[in-house]
Amino acid sequence: MPSAFLKHPFMSQRAVAECDDDAMVGAMLAFELALAEVQEASGAVPGGVSQQMREQLENAPFNAAEIAEGIASGGNVAIPFVKQSRALLAEEIKRYWHQGATSQDVVDSALMLLLKPRLAALDELLLRCRSASIALMDAHSATPMVGRTLMQQALPITLGVKVAHWAIGLEQARRRLSAVELPVQFGGAVGVHSGWDKLGLEWMDALAERLGLAGPVLPWHTDRYPIHALGTAFDAVAGAAEKIALDVSLLTQTEVGEVAEPSAPGMGESSSMPHKRNPVRSALIRGAARQVHGHTNVLINAAAQPLERGLGEWHAEWSPLIESALLVEGALEQLAVLLEGLEVNPVNMQRNLAATGGGIMAEPVARLLTPILGADKAKAVSAAAAETSRLESRPYSDVLADHPDVKGVVGAEDLRNACNPALYLGSSAAQVLRAKEWLKSS
Repeated sequence: MPSAFLKHPFMSQRAVAECDDDAMVGAMLAFELALAEVQEASGAVPGGVSQQMREQLENAPFNAAEIAEGIASGGNVAIPFVKQSRALLAEEIKRYWHQGATSQDVVDSALMLLLKPRLAALDELLLRCRSASIALMDAHSATPMVGRTLMQQALPITLGVKVAHWAIGLEQARRRLSAVELPVQFGGAVGVHSGWDKLGLEWMDALAERLGLAGPVLPWHTDRYPIHALGTAFDAVAGAAEKIALDVSLLTQTEVGEVAEPSAPGMGESSSMPHKRNPVRSALIRGAARQVHGHTNVLINAAAQPLERGLGEWHAEWSPLIESALLVEGALEQLAVLLEGLEVNPVNMQRNLAATGGGIMAEPVARLLTPILGADKAKAVSAAAAETSRLESRPYSDVLADHPDVKGVVGAEDLRNACNPALYLGSSAAQVLRAKEWLKSS
Protein backbone atom coordinates (compact mmCIF):
# COMPACT_ATOMS: atom_id res chain seq x y z
CA MET A 1 0.00 0.00 0.00
CA PRO A 2 1.37 3.45 -0.88
CA SER A 3 0.97 4.71 2.69
CA ALA A 4 3.09 7.81 2.12
CA PHE A 5 0.59 8.93 -0.53
CA LEU A 6 -2.75 7.73 0.82
CA LYS A 7 -2.49 7.41 4.60
CA HIS A 8 0.35 9.45 6.09
CA PRO A 9 -0.76 12.88 4.76
CA PHE A 10 -3.66 12.77 7.24
CA MET A 11 -1.39 11.85 10.14
CA SER A 12 1.16 13.70 12.21
CA GLN A 13 4.50 13.14 10.52
CA ARG A 14 6.26 13.38 13.87
CA ALA A 15 3.95 10.71 15.28
CA VAL A 16 4.44 8.46 12.24
CA ALA A 17 8.21 8.66 12.73
CA GLU A 18 7.93 7.92 16.45
CA CYS A 19 5.57 4.96 16.02
CA ASP A 20 7.47 2.89 13.47
CA ASP A 21 8.55 -0.76 13.65
CA ASP A 22 11.65 0.06 15.68
CA ALA A 23 9.53 1.96 18.20
CA MET A 24 7.30 -1.08 18.67
CA VAL A 25 10.36 -3.29 19.18
CA GLY A 26 11.66 -0.76 21.69
CA ALA A 27 8.37 -0.75 23.58
CA MET A 28 8.22 -4.54 23.76
CA LEU A 29 11.83 -4.59 24.90
CA ALA A 30 11.06 -2.02 27.61
CA PHE A 31 8.27 -4.25 28.93
CA GLU A 32 10.40 -7.40 29.00
CA LEU A 33 13.37 -5.68 30.66
CA ALA A 34 11.11 -4.09 33.27
CA LEU A 35 9.54 -7.49 33.93
CA ALA A 36 12.96 -9.04 34.52
CA GLU A 37 13.87 -6.20 36.87
CA VAL A 38 10.76 -6.52 39.06
CA GLN A 39 11.15 -10.29 39.14
CA GLU A 40 14.77 -9.93 40.16
CA ALA A 41 13.72 -7.54 42.94
CA SER A 42 11.41 -10.27 44.30
CA GLY A 43 14.03 -13.00 44.04
CA ALA A 44 12.46 -14.85 41.10
CA VAL A 45 15.45 -13.94 38.92
CA PRO A 46 19.06 -14.17 40.16
CA GLY A 47 20.77 -10.94 41.06
CA GLY A 48 22.43 -9.14 38.17
CA VAL A 49 20.54 -11.03 35.44
CA SER A 50 18.26 -8.14 34.50
CA GLN A 51 21.26 -5.87 34.02
CA GLN A 52 22.94 -8.49 31.82
CA MET A 53 19.79 -8.66 29.74
CA ARG A 54 19.73 -4.89 29.37
CA GLU A 55 23.38 -4.76 28.34
CA GLN A 56 22.93 -7.55 25.80
CA LEU A 57 19.68 -6.31 24.26
CA GLU A 58 19.40 -2.52 24.53
CA ASN A 59 21.64 -1.93 21.54
CA ALA A 60 21.13 -5.28 19.87
CA PRO A 61 20.52 -5.37 16.10
CA PHE A 62 16.91 -6.54 16.04
CA ASN A 63 15.70 -7.63 12.62
CA ALA A 64 12.28 -6.00 12.22
CA ALA A 65 11.65 -7.67 8.85
CA GLU A 66 12.26 -11.10 10.36
CA ILE A 67 9.93 -10.32 13.24
CA ALA A 68 7.25 -9.22 10.78
CA GLU A 69 7.59 -12.47 8.84
CA GLY A 70 7.12 -14.47 12.03
CA ILE A 71 3.72 -12.93 12.77
CA ALA A 72 2.03 -15.10 10.13
CA SER A 73 2.76 -18.29 12.06
CA GLY A 74 2.24 -17.00 15.61
CA GLY A 75 -0.55 -14.49 15.04
CA ASN A 76 1.08 -11.57 16.83
CA VAL A 77 4.34 -9.65 16.94
CA ALA A 78 5.31 -10.71 20.46
CA ILE A 79 6.02 -14.34 19.56
CA PRO A 80 8.76 -13.71 16.97
CA PHE A 81 10.09 -10.83 19.06
CA VAL A 82 10.49 -13.01 22.15
CA LYS A 83 12.19 -15.71 20.08
CA GLN A 84 14.61 -13.27 18.47
CA SER A 85 15.44 -11.47 21.68
CA ARG A 86 15.97 -14.72 23.60
CA ALA A 87 18.34 -15.90 20.87
CA LEU A 88 20.44 -12.78 21.47
CA LEU A 89 20.89 -13.55 25.16
CA ALA A 90 23.68 -15.54 26.77
CA GLU A 91 22.71 -19.18 27.23
CA GLU A 92 22.75 -19.10 31.02
CA ILE A 93 20.12 -16.36 31.30
CA LYS A 94 17.74 -17.31 28.47
CA ARG A 95 15.43 -19.17 30.85
CA TYR A 96 14.58 -15.97 32.74
CA TRP A 97 13.44 -14.09 29.63
CA HIS A 98 9.67 -13.52 29.27
CA GLN A 99 9.10 -15.40 32.52
CA GLY A 100 5.45 -15.63 33.54
CA ALA A 101 4.29 -13.47 30.63
CA THR A 102 2.18 -14.16 27.57
CA SER A 103 2.08 -12.59 24.13
CA GLN A 104 -0.86 -10.33 25.00
CA ASP A 105 1.01 -8.94 27.98
CA VAL A 106 3.82 -7.85 25.68
CA VAL A 107 1.67 -6.41 22.89
CA ASP A 108 -0.89 -4.58 25.02
CA SER A 109 1.72 -3.08 27.31
CA ALA A 110 3.88 -2.06 24.35
CA LEU A 111 0.91 -0.33 22.73
CA MET A 112 0.27 1.59 25.93
CA LEU A 113 3.91 2.66 25.98
CA LEU A 114 3.71 3.79 22.36
CA LEU A 115 0.58 5.79 23.07
CA LYS A 116 1.81 7.53 26.21
CA PRO A 117 3.84 10.24 24.38
CA ARG A 118 1.05 10.56 21.83
CA LEU A 119 -1.44 11.49 24.55
CA ALA A 120 1.00 14.11 25.83
CA ALA A 121 1.36 15.52 22.30
CA LEU A 122 -2.43 15.58 21.84
CA ASP A 123 -2.88 17.47 25.10
CA GLU A 124 -0.31 20.07 24.03
CA LEU A 125 -2.07 20.56 20.70
CA LEU A 126 -5.48 20.83 22.33
CA LEU A 127 -4.18 23.45 24.74
CA ARG A 128 -2.72 25.32 21.78
CA CYS A 129 -6.12 25.21 20.05
CA ARG A 130 -7.74 26.45 23.26
CA SER A 131 -5.42 29.47 23.43
CA ALA A 132 -6.04 30.31 19.78
CA SER A 133 -9.80 29.99 20.31
CA ILE A 134 -9.75 32.34 23.31
CA ALA A 135 -7.85 34.90 21.26
CA LEU A 136 -10.50 34.69 18.53
CA MET A 137 -13.27 34.98 21.11
CA ASP A 138 -11.67 38.12 22.54
CA ALA A 139 -11.22 39.67 19.10
CA HIS A 140 -14.72 38.88 17.86
CA SER A 141 -17.00 38.76 20.89
CA ALA A 142 -19.07 41.56 19.32
CA THR A 143 -18.60 40.77 15.61
CA PRO A 144 -22.12 40.06 14.30
CA MET A 145 -22.71 37.38 11.70
CA VAL A 146 -25.61 35.34 10.42
CA GLY A 147 -26.58 32.29 12.44
CA ARG A 148 -27.74 29.53 10.15
CA THR A 149 -30.10 26.62 10.80
CA LEU A 150 -30.80 23.86 8.27
CA MET A 151 -28.24 25.65 6.04
CA GLN A 152 -30.46 28.76 5.83
CA GLN A 153 -30.09 32.22 7.35
CA ALA A 154 -31.81 32.32 10.73
CA LEU A 155 -30.92 35.06 13.25
CA PRO A 156 -27.78 37.01 14.15
CA ILE A 157 -25.08 35.65 16.42
CA THR A 158 -21.46 36.70 16.91
CA LEU A 159 -18.35 35.04 15.61
CA GLY A 160 -17.12 35.04 19.20
CA VAL A 161 -19.93 32.80 20.40
CA LYS A 162 -19.46 30.46 17.44
CA VAL A 163 -15.80 30.05 18.35
CA ALA A 164 -16.78 29.60 22.00
CA HIS A 165 -18.84 26.56 21.04
CA TRP A 166 -15.92 25.21 18.99
CA ALA A 167 -13.58 25.67 21.94
CA ILE A 168 -15.93 24.02 24.44
CA GLY A 169 -16.28 20.99 22.18
CA LEU A 170 -12.51 20.61 21.95
CA GLU A 171 -11.98 21.21 25.66
CA GLN A 172 -14.62 18.69 26.67
CA ALA A 173 -12.85 16.14 24.48
CA ARG A 174 -9.47 17.14 25.93
CA ARG A 175 -10.61 16.64 29.49
CA ARG A 176 -12.17 13.30 28.60
CA LEU A 177 -8.97 12.13 26.91
CA SER A 178 -6.78 13.32 29.78
CA ALA A 179 -8.80 11.17 32.18
CA VAL A 180 -8.19 7.98 30.18
CA GLU A 181 -5.70 5.62 31.81
CA LEU A 182 -3.05 3.58 29.99
CA PRO A 183 -2.76 0.41 32.08
CA VAL A 184 0.00 -2.14 32.04
CA GLN A 185 -1.03 -5.62 30.94
CA PHE A 186 0.36 -8.61 32.82
CA GLY A 187 -1.53 -11.79 33.59
CA GLY A 188 0.24 -14.68 31.97
CA ALA A 189 -1.36 -17.36 29.83
CA VAL A 190 -4.93 -17.18 31.15
CA GLY A 191 -4.73 -13.99 33.19
CA VAL A 192 -4.15 -15.50 36.67
CA HIS A 193 -0.33 -15.50 36.82
CA SER A 194 -0.24 -19.29 36.63
CA GLY A 195 2.54 -20.78 38.75
CA TRP A 196 3.37 -17.54 40.57
CA ASP A 197 0.45 -17.16 42.99
CA LYS A 198 0.14 -13.71 44.60
CA LEU A 199 3.56 -12.68 43.25
CA GLY A 200 1.83 -12.09 39.91
CA LEU A 201 -0.24 -9.18 41.17
CA GLU A 202 2.78 -7.72 42.96
CA TRP A 203 4.75 -7.87 39.73
CA MET A 204 1.87 -6.30 37.80
CA ASP A 205 1.78 -3.31 40.16
CA ALA A 206 5.57 -2.99 40.17
CA LEU A 207 5.63 -3.17 36.37
CA ALA A 208 3.08 -0.38 36.13
CA GLU A 209 5.15 1.85 38.40
CA ARG A 210 8.43 1.08 36.62
CA LEU A 211 6.95 1.71 33.15
CA GLY A 212 4.97 4.78 34.15
CA LEU A 213 1.66 3.14 33.27
CA ALA A 214 -1.54 2.79 35.29
CA GLY A 215 -1.96 -0.20 37.55
CA PRO A 216 -5.19 -2.07 36.65
CA VAL A 217 -7.37 -3.77 39.22
CA LEU A 218 -6.82 -7.09 37.43
CA PRO A 219 -5.24 -8.20 34.16
CA TRP A 220 -7.56 -7.09 31.35
CA HIS A 221 -6.94 -9.66 28.60
CA THR A 222 -10.60 -9.85 27.56
CA ASP A 223 -11.84 -6.86 29.53
CA ARG A 224 -11.33 -4.30 26.76
CA TYR A 225 -12.63 -1.25 28.59
CA PRO A 226 -9.22 0.47 28.41
CA ILE A 227 -9.22 0.19 24.61
CA HIS A 228 -12.88 1.14 24.33
CA ALA A 229 -12.32 4.21 26.52
CA LEU A 230 -9.25 5.28 24.58
CA GLY A 231 -10.75 4.71 21.15
CA THR A 232 -13.96 6.59 21.92
CA ALA A 233 -11.97 9.43 23.51
CA PHE A 234 -9.94 9.73 20.29
CA ASP A 235 -13.22 9.79 18.39
CA ALA A 236 -14.56 12.60 20.57
CA VAL A 237 -11.53 14.75 19.77
CA ALA A 238 -11.88 13.92 16.09
CA GLY A 239 -15.55 14.89 16.14
CA ALA A 240 -14.86 18.23 17.82
CA ALA A 241 -12.11 19.03 15.32
CA GLU A 242 -14.29 17.94 12.39
CA LYS A 243 -17.10 20.26 13.52
CA ILE A 244 -14.75 23.24 13.30
CA ALA A 245 -13.37 22.19 9.92
CA LEU A 246 -16.90 21.74 8.57
CA ASP A 247 -18.02 25.18 9.74
CA VAL A 248 -14.89 26.84 8.40
CA SER A 249 -15.18 25.14 5.03
CA LEU A 250 -18.80 26.26 4.68
CA LEU A 251 -17.95 29.82 5.67
CA THR A 252 -15.07 29.96 3.17
CA GLN A 253 -17.36 29.32 0.19
CA THR A 254 -16.93 32.01 -2.44
CA GLU A 255 -20.53 33.19 -2.11
CA VAL A 256 -20.17 33.41 1.70
CA GLY A 257 -16.56 34.48 2.21
CA GLU A 258 -16.86 35.21 5.93
CA VAL A 259 -13.60 33.48 6.90
CA ALA A 260 -10.60 31.98 5.13
CA GLU A 261 -7.95 29.51 6.11
CA PRO A 262 -4.46 30.92 6.76
CA SER A 263 -2.64 31.57 3.51
CA ALA A 264 0.65 29.84 2.76
CA PRO A 265 2.67 29.36 -0.45
CA GLY A 266 1.02 26.65 -2.52
CA MET A 267 -1.58 25.91 0.16
CA GLY A 268 -5.00 25.21 -1.31
CA GLU A 269 -3.95 25.42 -4.92
CA SER A 270 -5.78 23.54 -7.67
CA SER A 271 -4.11 21.34 -10.27
CA SER A 272 -6.16 22.99 -13.03
CA MET A 273 -7.71 26.22 -11.73
CA PRO A 274 -5.19 28.93 -10.78
CA HIS A 275 -7.82 31.09 -9.07
CA LYS A 276 -8.73 28.46 -6.46
CA ARG A 277 -7.83 28.70 -2.79
CA ASN A 278 -9.23 25.48 -1.43
CA PRO A 279 -9.77 24.89 2.31
CA VAL A 280 -7.21 22.10 2.34
CA ARG A 281 -6.58 22.13 6.08
CA SER A 282 -10.28 21.59 6.69
CA ALA A 283 -10.27 18.78 4.13
CA LEU A 284 -7.34 17.06 5.86
CA ILE A 285 -8.97 17.43 9.27
CA ARG A 286 -12.26 16.02 8.03
CA GLY A 287 -10.52 13.22 6.13
CA ALA A 288 -8.62 12.22 9.26
CA ALA A 289 -11.74 12.40 11.41
CA ARG A 290 -13.74 10.18 9.06
CA GLN A 291 -11.03 7.53 9.28
CA VAL A 292 -11.02 7.77 13.07
CA HIS A 293 -14.79 7.25 13.13
CA GLY A 294 -14.30 4.07 11.11
CA HIS A 295 -11.53 2.86 13.38
CA THR A 296 -13.71 3.55 16.43
CA ASN A 297 -16.38 1.31 14.98
CA VAL A 298 -13.85 -1.52 14.76
CA LEU A 299 -12.72 -0.98 18.36
CA ILE A 300 -16.28 -0.85 19.68
CA ASN A 301 -17.20 -4.03 17.89
CA ALA A 302 -14.14 -5.78 19.33
CA ALA A 303 -15.04 -4.91 22.92
CA ALA A 304 -16.66 -8.26 23.74
CA GLN A 305 -13.97 -10.92 23.50
CA PRO A 306 -14.34 -14.65 24.22
CA LEU A 307 -13.26 -16.38 27.38
CA GLU A 308 -9.63 -15.64 28.32
CA ARG A 309 -8.20 -14.53 24.95
CA GLY A 310 -9.71 -12.83 21.93
CA LEU A 311 -9.82 -14.70 18.64
CA GLY A 312 -9.47 -12.01 16.00
CA GLU A 313 -11.10 -9.28 18.11
CA TRP A 314 -7.88 -8.52 19.96
CA HIS A 315 -5.89 -8.70 16.74
CA ALA A 316 -8.30 -6.28 15.03
CA GLU A 317 -7.62 -3.59 17.64
CA TRP A 318 -3.94 -2.96 17.02
CA SER A 319 -3.89 -0.97 13.80
CA PRO A 320 -7.09 1.07 14.38
CA LEU A 321 -5.91 2.08 17.85
CA ILE A 322 -2.50 3.36 16.79
CA GLU A 323 -3.77 4.87 13.55
CA SER A 324 -6.48 6.74 15.45
CA ALA A 325 -3.84 8.39 17.63
CA LEU A 326 -1.76 9.37 14.60
CA LEU A 327 -4.79 10.66 12.69
CA VAL A 328 -6.09 12.73 15.59
CA GLU A 329 -2.63 14.20 16.12
CA GLY A 330 -2.43 15.06 12.44
CA ALA A 331 -5.87 16.68 12.52
CA LEU A 332 -4.96 18.78 15.56
CA GLU A 333 -1.72 19.94 14.00
CA GLN A 334 -3.75 21.30 11.09
CA LEU A 335 -6.44 22.70 13.38
CA ALA A 336 -3.98 24.59 15.56
CA VAL A 337 -2.55 26.37 12.52
CA LEU A 338 -6.05 27.04 11.19
CA LEU A 339 -7.28 28.62 14.43
CA GLU A 340 -4.11 30.62 15.00
CA GLY A 341 -4.23 32.14 11.53
CA LEU A 342 -7.97 32.18 10.72
CA GLU A 343 -8.73 35.15 8.46
CA VAL A 344 -11.99 36.87 9.39
CA ASN A 345 -13.92 39.12 7.00
CA PRO A 346 -16.42 41.26 8.99
CA VAL A 347 -17.35 43.19 5.83
CA ASN A 348 -18.67 40.04 4.20
CA MET A 349 -20.44 39.14 7.43
CA GLN A 350 -22.26 42.48 7.29
CA ARG A 351 -23.04 41.94 3.62
CA ASN A 352 -24.55 38.53 4.34
CA LEU A 353 -26.57 39.91 7.23
CA ALA A 354 -28.12 42.31 4.72
CA ALA A 355 -28.61 39.66 2.01
CA THR A 356 -32.32 39.33 2.74
CA GLY A 357 -32.77 43.08 2.96
CA GLY A 358 -33.05 42.66 6.71
CA GLY A 359 -35.73 39.98 6.54
CA ILE A 360 -33.90 37.80 9.06
CA MET A 361 -35.06 40.33 11.65
CA ALA A 362 -38.72 39.37 11.19
CA GLU A 363 -38.80 37.79 14.67
CA PRO A 364 -37.83 40.93 16.64
CA VAL A 365 -40.13 42.98 14.41
CA ALA A 366 -43.02 40.66 15.24
CA ARG A 367 -42.23 41.08 18.92
CA LEU A 368 -42.27 44.85 18.49
CA LEU A 369 -45.62 44.80 16.67
CA THR A 370 -47.40 42.22 18.85
CA PRO A 371 -48.56 44.64 21.61
CA ILE A 372 -50.05 46.83 18.88
CA LEU A 373 -51.41 44.38 16.29
CA GLY A 374 -51.77 41.14 18.22
CA ALA A 375 -49.57 38.09 17.86
CA ASP A 376 -51.06 36.59 14.68
CA LYS A 377 -51.29 39.82 12.72
CA ALA A 378 -47.84 40.97 13.87
CA LYS A 379 -46.32 37.74 12.62
CA ALA A 380 -48.16 38.00 9.29
CA VAL A 381 -47.13 41.63 8.75
CA SER A 382 -43.47 40.97 9.61
CA ALA A 383 -43.34 37.93 7.29
CA ALA A 384 -45.05 39.71 4.39
CA ALA A 385 -42.71 42.69 4.71
CA ALA A 386 -39.70 40.36 4.72
CA GLU A 387 -40.88 38.74 1.48
CA THR A 388 -41.50 42.15 -0.13
CA SER A 389 -38.04 43.28 0.98
CA ARG A 390 -36.50 40.21 -0.66
CA LEU A 391 -38.47 40.51 -3.92
CA GLU A 392 -38.02 44.28 -4.32
CA SER A 393 -34.49 44.48 -2.85
CA ARG A 394 -35.62 47.21 -0.49
CA PRO A 395 -34.47 47.64 3.11
CA TYR A 396 -36.75 45.75 5.45
CA SER A 397 -37.22 48.75 7.73
CA ASP A 398 -38.37 50.89 4.78
CA VAL A 399 -40.91 48.29 3.67
CA LEU A 400 -42.25 48.07 7.21
CA ALA A 401 -42.46 51.86 7.56
CA ASP A 402 -44.69 51.97 4.46
CA HIS A 403 -46.97 49.13 5.56
CA PRO A 404 -50.49 50.45 6.25
CA ASP A 405 -50.72 48.61 9.58
CA VAL A 406 -47.41 50.05 10.74
CA LYS A 407 -47.12 53.50 9.18
CA GLY A 408 -47.72 56.19 11.73
CA VAL A 409 -48.17 53.61 14.48
CA VAL A 410 -44.56 52.61 15.19
CA GLY A 411 -41.73 55.12 15.25
CA ALA A 412 -39.08 54.97 12.53
CA GLU A 413 -36.25 54.69 15.09
CA ASP A 414 -37.98 51.81 16.86
CA LEU A 415 -38.30 50.04 13.50
CA ARG A 416 -34.65 50.62 12.62
CA ASN A 417 -33.55 49.27 16.00
CA ALA A 418 -35.74 46.21 15.62
CA CYS A 419 -34.17 45.60 12.20
CA ASN A 420 -30.58 46.08 13.40
CA PRO A 421 -28.81 42.69 13.74
CA ALA A 422 -26.20 44.15 16.06
CA LEU A 423 -28.94 44.90 18.59
CA TYR A 424 -30.37 41.37 18.54
CA LEU A 425 -27.51 39.14 19.60
CA GLY A 426 -29.17 37.60 22.64
CA SER A 427 -26.75 36.22 25.21
CA SER A 428 -23.84 35.98 22.75
CA ALA A 429 -21.54 38.30 24.73
CA ALA A 430 -22.44 36.67 28.04
CA GLN A 431 -21.86 33.22 26.57
CA VAL A 432 -18.38 34.23 25.42
CA LEU A 433 -17.50 35.41 28.93
CA ARG A 434 -18.94 32.30 30.52
CA ALA A 435 -17.13 30.03 28.07
CA LYS A 436 -13.81 31.76 28.74
CA GLU A 437 -14.20 31.29 32.48
CA TRP A 438 -14.89 27.59 32.01
CA LEU A 439 -12.08 27.10 29.50
CA LYS A 440 -9.60 28.66 31.90
CA SER A 441 -10.84 26.65 34.88
CA SER A 442 -8.63 23.64 34.13
